[in-house]
Amino acid sequence: MRDETLTRALQRYESAPHLVFWETTKACGLACRHCRASAQTTPMPGELTTAEGRDLLDQIAAMEGPRAIVVFTGGDCFERADLYELVDYALSRGLRVGVAPSVTPKLTRDSLQRLYDLGVRALSISLDGASSESHDSLRGVADHFRATIDALEMMRDMGFRLQVNTTVMDHNKRELADILALVRAAGVSIWEVFFLVSVGRGSLIREVSATEAEDICHFLVDAAERGLTVRTVEAPFFRRVQAERAGAGDVDVATHFGLGELYHHLRDGLDQVPYATRPRSSTSLATGDGRGVIFVGYDGEVHASGFLPVALGNVRERSLGEIYTSNDILTSLRAGELEGECGRCEYQRLCGGSRARAYARTGRVLADDPACVRTTRRVLTRR
Repeated sequence: MRDETLTRALQRYESAPHLVFWETTKACGLACRHCRASAQTTPMPGELTTAEGRDLLDQIAAMEGPRAIVVFTGGDCFERADLYELVDYALSRGLRVGVAPSVTPKLTRDSLQRLYDLGVRALSISLDGASSESHDSLRGVADHFRATIDALEMMRDMGFRLQVNTTVMDHNKRELADILALVRAAGVSIWEVFFLVSVGRGSLIREVSATEAEDICHFLVDAAERGLTVRTVEAPFFRRVQAERAGAGDVDVATHFGLGELYHHLRDGLDQVPYATRPRSSTSLATGDGRGVIFVGYDGEVHASGFLPVALGNVRERSLGEIYTSNDILTSLRAGELEGECGRCEYQRLCGGSRARAYARTGRVLADDPACVRTTRRVLTRR
């Protein structure tokens, strides 16, 4: 990303987010072992009402600059009986809308057709393993892997733009090339790889190490040659890896960057995935927790991200625009007032580290992101 493009993006994010994630409900028919939200079978008391949801959408529409993308998520957003009414209202206010449902019996052709008829075109669902054994063990539901593949194929055939979200952790790190093969075959256009942050039920699952995260990010740069747009969540150092790869030229990647066995394993797995005639871009926006991204909880509490459990205000009391532009934590994040290696890094503006992981490990929002090799002082040698 060129400096002037990055500067314009960061200036835009001062006044409004690019993405607003609305956790419409905690209710969900699944009980996933790595769930950020610790979702449950019934709604939590204090959930925003329909009227309050419409007011939130008004607040988003009133924010300065280009209209944000509103992602209806959860829990499972299909657990809200007023989902269609709220989506319709968001679209009527000129907002761009994405929907991120869970794969449950509520995800049917009829329910998807209602969204399509309203004007929704972007959907995302999760796939966290390359087989029933690995995926179903995380989801806690038999045959959920098969249901997820079937859902992807149905949504593709209905004309939706598809995004698959994969949470990478120690449990599935060696399956990423196989997962890529599945999503590529299903016609998915965006693969968003979430690097586990140990919050919610995910606190009981092991994250990948910093060196493994580096190997995975280099693999993801290679994966973009296979015809998908590749993005990461809570791993903004992926953008640093992209920039380093672009600057290295034609080199042996593994040797030049000192990559490990995991990279070699994943890179070999790419042999099963054909190159694209026109490769998609792996370039991603320079967004981060509280910087172009904001999260509104089921009860109206605002957070820098869904993985960062620090309440910044409530949309029942103050507008989202006011919270986003004036909260001290958010202004510090956008100003890049970071500690340690993250604060000194030459890629700080492009990356900025995962603030959620920093907080989960240290209790300090502005601390180093321990999943980046640079913060562990194992800085890669560039020759």
